[in-house]
Amino acid sequence: MKNPKIIAFASLLLCFFLTGLSWADSEKSKPQDAVKILLNEIKQIVEGDNLSDADISANKKHSDQALSNLKVQEISEKALGKYWAKHSVEQQNQFQNLLADLFVHVAFPSSAKFFANLDLVYGKTKSKKDMMVVPITVIHEKEGEVDIDFRMKPSEERWLVVDVILDGVSMRNNLRSQFYKILKKKDFNHLVHKMEKKLKEAKS
Repeated sequence: MKNPKIIAFASLLLCFFLTGLSWADSEKSKPQDAVKILLNEIKQIVEGDNLSDADISANKKHSDQALSNLKVQEISEKALGKYWAKHSVEQQNQFQNLLADLFVHVAFPSSAKFFANLDLVYGKTKSKKDMMVVPITVIHEKEGEVDIDFRMKPSEERWLVVDVILDGVSMRNNLRSQFYKILKKKDFNHLVHKMEKKLKEAKS
């Protein structure tokens, strides 16, 4: 059975489209390059109770750079699934901003710990329907060999991550499953409350 930490990473990492853009238009920035930039920025994030102003400033810079490599709008829309269109633009923006903050304050620090001092072996990038897939393999001291697929779509200037598949577990689908459980029993405001609570805990 997969270690709960792996599932948590897949659901949080926390890490996501412009139609009519051909693959050739984005060849100036390869999908694998975007993944390397993302992981490099994440690995430089440091944690601690007594971070200096310089550390805090550096963390913000690395987090902002990492976030810019995710297609947060699409991740948000797909994560809410059938519930996305049922809410106002204001609510959609609120959800998207909260999810982005959770990536920065929860997912990225957690991922920094996971990837710390790990060697990453990149496989051959392959096409899958309307996206490209960048596979990597890591050997984790406790978790063993872990396969991760980064699913990418092109934007005007570069490739962006739209989903992460960790040993067969989709981050986006995992998030959607969690959100659906809440929205089936409660309402959107309750979901927002839980997300804000999680964010507050991470910042404290």
